[in-house]
Amino acid sequence: MQSCGSQMWDAAFAIQAIVSSNLSDEYGPTPRKAHDFLKASQVRENLSGNFSAMYRHKSKGSWTFSIGDQGWQVSDCTAEGLKCALSFSQMSNDLVGEKMETERLYDAVNVLLSLQSNNGGYSAWEPQRVYRWLEKFNPIEFFEDTLIETEYVECTSSAIQALALFRKLHPKHRRVEIDHCIAKGARYIEDTQDQDGSWYGCWGICYTYATWFAVEALTTCGRNYNNCPALPKACKFLLSKQLPNGGWGESYLSSQNKVYTNLQGNRSHLVQTVWALLSLIGTGQGDVDPAPIHRGIKVLINSQMEDGDFLQQKHLPHMGAWRISPPHSICINVRHHWEQ
Repeated sequence: MQSCGSQMWDAAFAIQAIVSSNLSDEYGPTPRKAHDFLKASQVRENLSGNFSAMYRHKSKGSWTFSIGDQGWQVSDCTAEGLKCALSFSQMSNDLVGEKMETERLYDAVNVLLSLQSNNGGYSAWEPQRVYRWLEKFNPIEFFEDTLIETEYVECTSSAIQALALFRKLHPKHRRVEIDHCIAKGARYIEDTQDQDGSWYGCWGICYTYATWFAVEALTTCGRNYNNCPALPKACKFLLSKQLPNGGWGESYLSSQNKVYTNLQGNRSHLVQTVWALLSLIGTGQGDVDPAPIHRGIKVLINSQMEDGDFLQQKHLPHMGAWRISPPHSICINVRHHWEQ
């Protein structure tokens, strides 16, 4: 079986890394070409006919994992695509080409608002609409939660971040609904935090990944170390997992056993180190005690190669090849967050 590809997901994070670097004008034609791909990849129309009778959700305005022709709307891909489109809308036409029409941004927002489940969370492809007991009929021995949609911290976070950025740039469009959606999503994230301060990740490995997304969502909503108890708890969890060399490294066994497990030999992983650092920086841990952040950043600095790139490490921190963010891209994001 061949995968549909991951072009949109990969491009979205590469775009955000370029924008975060504040060096977009040094990338030559790359921003314009990326913007052209973004515009070409958006789903422009719903399925023909009575698609709801076929139990398909609206897709106009969404982005997929791969390209528009693939057709299946995905909540976090739509959110990350919208974030990129909004970022490009603030850049000069000379650098990125013609801006995306405002109506297309509205279409993306419409999809995101429609994908939220009643509990405030976001699943991947459509809102939760059946009972969880149906999962008891799952005949597959090696995959759980395959019969029904379920909400994910990661998807919820991406949606909150995108809607918050849209609200900032377009404050009058569907404002009441967007405010309500963001508030519900934030409550869902707070309610799903584990007792140890972490969140369980389904699209990456695992607690480090989901905690990063949860922190990004809550800080986007105005929460901080002092006004949101969930954030100091998240910091305490991450600091408890920092390795002696200053990095972080989480095994896939965390996902399987639902217990945080270090990589064999207590080795650190660059990507997971970045996720943890972004979380700590975002919560305001640097104002409380910056030393753990400095130790983690030294790991990144000492791991950079002569050509500026970072080595791709053996253990993939995501649950599939389509979820990989290149180390150099997310390291740029650490620099951007730390300098703010």
